[in-house]
Amino acid sequence: MASIPALLKDHVTLEVECLDRLYLNGYIGALATSGGLVTFMREQLDKPIPSPVVLGLVTETFRAAVKAMAEREQIPIYPFRPKERKDHVANQIRQQRGTRDGIVFIGVAQEKAQAFQGKKINGQFQYTRDKTVYVNHYYYYIDDADFGPLFIKVCSYAPWGTRLCLNGHEWAKRQLEKKGIAYEALDNGFLSCADPKKLQEICDSLGPEDIDRLFRKWLERIPLPMRPEDREVGYDWSLSIWQMEVSLTQIFDRPLRGREFFEELIRDNLDLGRPDRVQLIFDRVVTKKTPGQFRTRVIQDGVHPSLHINYKNFDLKQYFKEGRGCRTEGTFRHPNDLGVNKGLSNLSYLQKIGREVNRRLLDVERVSHNSGLSGDRIQRVVQPTVTADGEKAPALKFGQPRVMALFLER
Repeated sequence: MASIPALLKDHVTLEVECLDRLYLNGYIGALATSGGLVTFMREQLDKPIPSPVVLGLVTETFRAAVKAMAEREQIPIYPFRPKERKDHVANQIRQQRGTRDGIVFIGVAQEKAQAFQGKKINGQFQYTRDKTVYVNHYYYYIDDADFGPLFIKVCSYAPWGTRLCLNGHEWAKRQLEKKGIAYEALDNGFLSCADPKKLQEICDSLGPEDIDRLFRKWLERIPLPMRPEDREVGYDWSLSIWQMEVSLTQIFDRPLRGREFFEELIRDNLDLGRPDRVQLIFDRVVTKKTPGQFRTRVIQDGVHPSLHINYKNFDLKQYFKEGRGCRTEGTFRHPNDLGVNKGLSNLSYLQKIGREVNRRLLDVERVSHNSGLSGDRIQRVVQPTVTADGEKAPALKFGQPRVMALFLER
């Protein structure tokens, strides 16, 4: 079997680095504390008594606005059932409705949230967020002209957190379509492209300004708990990075070569999660005091295995996608693990780190592959052969000390 470097060098037809799934938290900084919430009710809402009833009125007004918009624009509202796969439901409804640059449907789900809870103590209302409660969340499933499928989730209880979920590959597809560049899609990625160089330039150009502009665009078009006058005076949402995936996809000319490549990866790199090897991939010194688990896992999903390497909360994985592409993907779950805060302004820097991690993993795999002979080559060595000159060459008996020394020397 060919080595990892040979398989990469001779059989990869397309290589794309791109921001993959991105989950962002939307938060209102002025409402992060109980004091800020009380100030909001007293000064902005003009309610001298900051009772939980006031928050209830905000929630009810928000719910009514969602219902009114759905009826006015004929947008379906779908109540999610417990443990139902939301992505599966969303894909079905997207196919049925075919909405472009609009709200496809609104999902409603009861989920955990750290919402404010008010109690009256010594004649005054006090608020805490020390417990999680189950409250309604509204999912706006959207098709955006530039970003394609995405959703914005809004919590119906104070402090009314939001979440934005989008995909960098879908954004790149829309940009190619606008420029008239032909491509073949690979589920969440690309199988081929008429202009690979332009595709990579597009993937490189996605920045925090584009994402913030997208977020602001839809905040103006969907019902929210905050009124326009509230947002104008500072009670508006800011974005931080909750989870971010940075991918490198390598498409092979033949499925067989891709499978060979991935089988080599799994067989020869099961020790990459050891501390001494993890630090080669992440360019970080790992000591006994470094927090987190450092391990390699092979996770089997049906007949599809994936190789996972963990550094603190960072998950680096590789898997073979749709029989054609090897996906190397790093997932930031806590950017602070790599010394970067969660602000959206750091997105480009985090993407640079993620790409470097993906590349270093492949570099380590190139130099650490099994240098032994494959089964086919051993078979040729231990059987008699005829040279190109017609001379007979005797077999080398496997197991003899001199033959084994020759194998090891190779």
